[in-house]
Formats: sequence, C-alpha cells, structure tokens
Amino acid sequence: MIADWWFAVGDVVVVLTTVPAGGKGEEIAQALVEERLAACVNILAPMTSIYRWRGAVERDAEQQLIIKTSSGRVAAVQARLAALHPYDVPEFLVLSATDSSAAYFEWIDKETSET
Repeated sequence: MIADWWFAVGDVVVVLTTVPAGGKGEEIAQALVEERLAACVNILAPMTSIYRWRGAVERDAEQQLIIKTSSGRVAAVQARLAALHPYDVPEFLVLSATDSSAAYFEWIDKETSET
C-alpha cells in the first residue's frame, strides 16, 4: 500500500535522450527549462556509448539527459529536441512516472504549465 503522502498520477513523465559529450546538453537543458517544456533536466557525466549505426558499430562519448516534464508537454519537447539536437535520430524515450510525492508532481505540473 502506498503511504498517504505519495500518490499516483500518469501526467508526469521522464524523457531520456543522449547528446555528444561537451556542452550541447547544457544548451538543450537550458532551452527546455526556460521554455517551460521541462521542470528539470539532469545532465549526467560523460559515458561511453556503443551502438550500431548505418551498418557499423560505433563508439562515442555521450551524456544522458533526464528530462522531467508533464505528459501534455511531450510532443512539444520532442519537437524542440528535434530542432536543437545534433543527431539525425536522437534518442527519445518517454517513461511514465506512476508514483512520487504529491508535492513533486505538483511542482512539475506548475513549472511546465503554459501560463
């Protein structure tokens, strides 16, 4: 059973994307938060990604962005990422947040509202 101070809302999502290590992540994060498309964006430390692209196995230094937003803003986040992102096919994974504190969900909702 979930404690009284936790509640489940399907309106909060986490979007994952990777960017080249070295600065592009901050530009994207700043734009998403300033434009109220995300309440918060975490930029993780550089990591090594190994992936298959155009028939070859590639290896690059990347950074993971963890974007906290509302489900109503996902389409706008995707459009803005497409405009800002340097990759032809950027990672865009949307994960539903089913449980959190009510105060955190309310904060995300407030910070991503269009008003």
